[in-house]
Amino acid sequence: MKRNQLPVLLFLFLLPVTEACKSKAKKEVTKTLPKSNYIFSDIKDITALPVIDQNASGTCWSFSTTSFLESEIIRLKGEKIDLSEMYFVRCAYLLKARNYILRQGTARFTEGGLNHDPLITAAAFGMLPQQEYTGLKEGKTRHNHFKMFNELDTAVKRYANPANKAGTGWKKEIPEILDRFLGKVPEQFQYNGQTYTPQSFLAYTQLNPGDYLTITSFSDVPFYKLFQLSIPANWANERFYNLPLDEFMDNIDHAVDAGFSLALDLDATEPTFAPDQGVAVLPEKQEDNTLILTDIRPEKKVTQQMRQDAFESFETTDDHLMHIVGKAKDQHGNIYYKTKNSWGTGSSRQGFVYLSVPYMKMKGISVLLHKDGLMEATKHKLWKGPETPY
Repeated sequence: MKRNQLPVLLFLFLLPVTEACKSKAKKEVTKTLPKSNYIFSDIKDITALPVIDQNASGTCWSFSTTSFLESEIIRLKGEKIDLSEMYFVRCAYLLKARNYILRQGTARFTEGGLNHDPLITAAAFGMLPQQEYTGLKEGKTRHNHFKMFNELDTAVKRYANPANKAGTGWKKEIPEILDRFLGKVPEQFQYNGQTYTPQSFLAYTQLNPGDYLTITSFSDVPFYKLFQLSIPANWANERFYNLPLDEFMDNIDHAVDAGFSLALDLDATEPTFAPDQGVAVLPEKQEDNTLILTDIRPEKKVTQQMRQDAFESFETTDDHLMHIVGKAKDQHGNIYYKTKNSWGTGSSRQGFVYLSVPYMKMKGISVLLHKDGLMEATKHKLWKGPETPY
């Protein structure tokens, strides 16, 4: 079964500021949008599979990274493979449930996650093509995880409380809940006439989860070191490489220019993050917040300190994850990152959002990429010691 590609931006989902894709509140999109005067010309366009819709699931992290991995497979072996987002979601729930229960409820258990989560699950459980695991049962065509998450949340809280003496029944109950809502996982399946398991299919894709790393830029920890980024969605306590802001941006540019796409975590709560208009910009003056959505206006000159202050005051939070698939310029020569969203194709730019450089500098939390996409100078700084990402 092919995944749903219905026009689905009948609703835009505004995400809460507490965790990436934790949940979604619906907002009806204006049917007639003001005319946008932005004219974008592609500078670099990296092949990706079509835009789809996460619907009522707080799983942008999976849609973002799945799209990224699909582009990586194209880059590595020249084959387009439609991967299952919901298999990554299912496997992440298994890991999150175990983590939450064994930590007796002191960890995070939410719908939210980060770009590294599908790589963690792929290393542990392999991966599946979309045709083998849609996560849609009984003829459904749209994801809605509200009931499933409520059942999972109730179950893990019960088992996490030692006073309940609930034992280890969670090892059976959590998979059963996931089976009921998302479907059972095939032990073996046929793909292009060959038999695979989830682990052997991972090998077939030529993806190596250990080849990927996440870079970010914050000044409260040493540069060129690994550290645990303190954001709620980092339930797995994964570590990020920290770079100075200019070098962080230079590596993003280097990767895209060299044909590497990137998975992005960003703040999508700004009034000037406008997926219906297909732009995300950061005006120099607050009074330009509305005008800049349709007309090019001067933008802020973002510094490392501005970025840090915004993060520590919660003006910048990790709310949404997307897939960087290229670069473009407007008619004035300003540069933008072309990003693939997971809210369907109903926006004015068919589901893509063009992020300005100032917006990325201030609001781009982190990017995940293949290690070969880094600048050589940065590799030498990161790996001059014994610590390496692989």
